[in-house]
Amino acid sequence: MDKHYKAYIQIGLNILHYRKEQGLTQEALAEMTGYSRNQIQRVETAYSKPSVGILLDISEALGVPVEKFFEMR
Repeated sequence: MDKHYKAYIQIGLNILHYRKEQGLTQEALAEMTGYSRNQIQRVETAYSKPSVGILLDISEALGVPVEKFFEMR
């Protein structure tokens, strides 16, 4: 298990929170960012490690500062 797995889970949950708060589906966020719905789903579920690029693109699409993804809830 990756030593940062818990952080990836938190990042995914935070992205999920902000996406749902705006009433967006994974498909809609995928279209807004240029990634596939599957890539968005993998980040939200911590199935894959998010790159800095995808985090910045999701941040821009949601209008949420990227540092909000790292907050512990």
